Amino acid sequence: MNASTNKRFDVAEYMERMGQNARVVSSQLAGLGQEQKNHALECIARSIETQTGKILKENARDMASAECNNLSPALKDRLYLDEPRLASTVSGCRQVATLPDPVGEMTQPVQQPSGLEIRQMRVPLGVVGIIYESRPNVTVDAAVLCFKSGNACILRGGSEAFNSNMALANCIRKGLIDAGLSTHCIQLIETTDRAAVDCLARMDQHIDIIVPRGGKGLIQHISEHATVPVIKHLDGICHVYIDGDADIQKAIRVAYNAKARRYGICGAMETLLVAESIAPKVLPELCQQYHDKGIEIRGCERSRQLVDGLVPAIDQDWTTEYLDAILSVQIVDGLEQAISHIETYGSGHTDAIITENPESQKDFMRRVDSSSVMINTSTQFADGFEYGLGAEIGISTDKLHVRGPVGLEGLTSQKYIVSSDGLTRD
Repeated sequence: MNASTNKRFDVAEYMERMGQNARVVSSQLAGLGQEQKNHALECIARSIETQTGKILKENARDMASAECNNLSPALKDRLYLDEPRLASTVSGCRQVATLPDPVGEMTQPVQQPSGLEIRQMRVPLGVVGIIYESRPNVTVDAAVLCFKSGNACILRGGSEAFNSNMALANCIRKGLIDAGLSTHCIQLIETTDRAAVDCLARMDQHIDIIVPRGGKGLIQHISEHATVPVIKHLDGICHVYIDGDADIQKAIRVAYNAKARRYGICGAMETLLVAESIAPKVLPELCQQYHDKGIEIRGCERSRQLVDGLVPAIDQDWTTEYLDAILSVQIVDGLEQAISHIETYGSGHTDAIITENPESQKDFMRRVDSSSVMINTSTQFADGFEYGLGAEIGISTDKLHVRGPVGLEGLTSQKYIVSSDGLTRD
């Protein structure tokens, strides 16, 4: 029964039981072999494929509610599922199955003078809690990554995607059952009560790490109130810098794609930086393409002198993750000022340079302190699937313990394995 329909429902008790179940099964998961995991992932993929119609029907219910509740276009884009998007999710599930299992990997032994043999073994984190908004595909992506890396997981999706998430979770449960495994390996919180989020974030005795995915408000709330360690990223304020030595047509093509392909993802460009020396050659044509796409451009004074019709940019624009058809544009003197702008206003997510100058590429790579740095490449590629991770559980802008798209290895840790032939210490 859906927990949210139970009038006598106790959130704390429900969450405690879910945490206990996850903790118990986590030790069993840690001992599963690669073949068992991959078989279960294939069962989950087949279950989703056979229930495509049901999932899309439930997603249509969520989309109708989103329309009634006036959700932003960016959030509706994240929420929406169709057959190609669902097929991509299934493909990601199967790709994870083909990836090497990191659990149990051992480093080369190091012999100490004392006779000790020291190695490190890669191990699961244990139980992972994932709190996310809008994107129902995260239900599958997070589940399969946690499972393949040997972790039990507890998923808490946003209320706006409740029906979609429930349909996907039912498919995941069926896949686990078909594989002969406990459904406690992957659990979805079946209530929209917000108290469940705070409970999950404070369940130190059962949860090893929390991964929040969503808006800045959600992530800040979790970061401030969680007693469980958090892997997080805040804003995705991504920049593309067109250098004075850029290939003009390449720059226009990449900068257009970085913004216009999809607005509602964290890898979408929010600020375009253009070197003054090349601005007259690229900005008029590029801005026309943005205009034709319906993108509002908020420009600095120099860019407004060069291109008519731009909205004056204010300070707040440089620190805003629009996730919408809005772009801020700043003309800079050159590479040094571009890097300074990114250092001042960037979020450490993804930043790109367009240039044919190898020295400028090298300088940008070394000095821009972001989890992903792109060279002549659209920021829209900042994605675990594109990085060969199969999928991602999130993109971390932290520096400990993992940074960038978090895939299988990011969901593991290491422990020391020490052996000898009966050594004792004096």
